[in-house]
Parts: sequence; C-alpha cells; structure tokens
Amino acid sequence: MTIKLASRVHRVKPFLAMEVMEQARALESAGADIIYLCLGEPDFPTPEPVIRAATQALEAGATTYTHSLGLLELREEISAWYLRRYGVEVSPQRILVSSGTSPLLQMLFSALLEEGDEVLLGDPAYACYPNFIRYVGGVPVTVAGRAEDGFQMRPEAVREKMSPRTRALLINSPSNPAGSLIPPQWLQEYSRLPLALVSDEIYQGLTYEGAEHSLLEYTDQAFVLGGFSKTYAMTGWRLGYLIAPESCVRQLQILHQNFHICANHFVQKAGIAALRQCDAEVEQMRQQYDKRRHLMVEGLRAIGLGVARVPEGAFYVLADARHISGDSRRLCREILEATGVAVTPGIDFGEATEGFLRFSYANSLDKIEDALGRLKRYLRGRSVKPLTGQE
Repeated sequence: MTIKLASRVHRVKPFLAMEVMEQARALESAGADIIYLCLGEPDFPTPEPVIRAATQALEAGATTYTHSLGLLELREEISAWYLRRYGVEVSPQRILVSSGTSPLLQMLFSALLEEGDEVLLGDPAYACYPNFIRYVGGVPVTVAGRAEDGFQMRPEAVREKMSPRTRALLINSPSNPAGSLIPPQWLQEYSRLPLALVSDEIYQGLTYEGAEHSLLEYTDQAFVLGGFSKTYAMTGWRLGYLIAPESCVRQLQILHQNFHICANHFVQKAGIAALRQCDAEVEQMRQQYDKRRHLMVEGLRAIGLGVARVPEGAFYVLADARHISGDSRRLCREILEATGVAVTPGIDFGEATEGFLRFSYANSLDKIEDALGRLKRYLRGRSVKPLTGQE
C-alpha cells in the first residue's frame, strides 16, 4: 500500500538554509573543516540567569500545564518591556505565549485566511513565510524591494500590489535576510492600510544604527510577534509570543488550547529571568555582533562581493554575487565544497535576490576572518574583482 499525503504538504518548499547546514554537517563528518555562516543562530551561550531560573523552576516542579495564554507573570514582564523600550502600553491580556514564533505564525495565518486570500510580503523575505501562507491555503504575493532600501517594501509599492483578495501585510524589522530596519514613516503609512498587519519583530534588541521601532507605536490593531531565540541566545528553548488586537485574542486562545496547549512551564520561568536580569548580557552580545558586522561588510566588499547598504540590525549581510553566478544555490554548493564555508543562497529568500548570498555573522571574529580568507583565495581563482560604487 502506498500512502498518499495531502496535497497541501507539497505546497511547502525546502528550507535551503537548513539544507546547506545538513550538507555541511555531512562534509564535516567526513573530515572537512567547516565554518558555518549559514544559520541565524547565536553562537553565544544562553545567559546564566536564564539557565539558573530554569533549573530552579524544574526543581520546584514547574513541569505542569500553564494558562493557555502563558504565565501571567511572563506576560506582565513582556508588557513592561514594551513600555520601557517603546513607550507602548500593551495589556497582558493581549499577549499569547507559545513554543516559538513559528507555530504562532502558522496558527495566525490559519485564523486570518480563507482559501485564496492573499498576503503581501517582501521579496526577499524569511524563507518560511510563504510556506506558512501556502500551507493554510493562502497566496503569498511578493513586493520587490530595492537594495538601497535594504530590500524593505516601499508603501507605494505595497499599495500597487493590493487587490480585492488582499487580506494581510507581513513585515519584518530588523529583517532577515538583509538586516535592515523599516523607516518609522513607512511604519506609519503601513498602519493606515485597510489590511491585517503582521509584524515579525523577533530581532528587536539587536540594532546597531538608528532608532528601533515597533509597529505597536503606530497602531494597536496589529499582530506583533516577538521572542527570546535571537536576542537572548535561546533558540533551542522555543519561546515566543504574539501580541494581538483585543478583539482577536479569545479565538486565537481557543486555537492555541487545541493545537499547542501551552509553552513549557519551566521555559516560561526562564523567559521571566531573561527580561528581568539579562540586559547586560544582551548588550555585551550586541556589541560583539556590531564588531563582527563591520568586519563582515568590509571583508566581503574587499573580496569582490557587493553590499549596497550596511545592515542596521539582526546578524546578516546580504551580498551581491550576481557577477560571479546567477545560480546562488549552485554557487553556495561550490563554495562549501571548495572552501568549507557554509553560506545561504539568496534564492532561499525570493526571486529578487537570486544571485545574492546571505552571510550570518553569528560566529566568532576569528572564524569570520578565516572564512573571508578562504573566500578570497577561492574568488581569486575565479578572477573576481571588487565591485565599484559601494557605499
């Protein structure tokens, strides 16, 4: 008997960043020396106060179910964080805590979209966004960004793509893959659109230039996602949250009760410690990322790759390699096999960045320098000259 899977599973495309990592692991297991610049995972350890809080919570028996919205104490801390950072008052009753932002995005789009409804999103954008939308029957409609804008969507370009089937706009700042911030005036213009607004703010706290803003500063009728994975080096802890308009919270809570029940009790206790006690650790990580950012941008430009705009946040640089190859997936494979440096193909994030490469600087200065040296030797063999006209 052949088991046939539902047609919707075939709407989901491979996540190329993960596939590059898996290819690199296979080469490493065969003895290759690999430098991983392909994944958005902090290389710093989780801060000690977080680990201590989780340990104490486990010893105290925090292994039970919690309220389906999340521990009230954690939701109050998230609320206090938004007030401190953005001057925005968010009721804890509007916050839903879950095991990371990915299940929340899938759940949110399942709640927002009927079959055939459209969601506007950037090109490029985080590779999993279109898959969340397609899986529940929605249609991702991309809005191409410009390199000089950090590939963010201009409001006028968004309006041009709106149709009677457009249901939502999905934005991301600081962004993956370009590390760019959305200008506050654009956020204000987005807030006036007659659409459901979904803002992924998972990289908030990792900004190096300019003022960081939340969409909640401009409207309380938005769905805002945040979490602990990137800023607090807690990727494997799986802890995120969704801030929703008051009118939508109850139905989202019911979905969460059925599909996910609640986030892990002791992990929520660790999240409280992160918000209360880890500002200093986050600042230390942020300063180290900033040093790496400068090294990466300067190094990539020096070896012949184009970086039109220096990233202001997150920990990524999107580099133009179209003068080397128009097939970013093939080029990444060649680079990995020839140099042992694992990077992510631009096509993973959209058609607009085919021929680009995404470099993560969530790795040490020594490793980044080593990777740049290997890439320089590789590109010299291909007679690649530095691009001109870079800022």
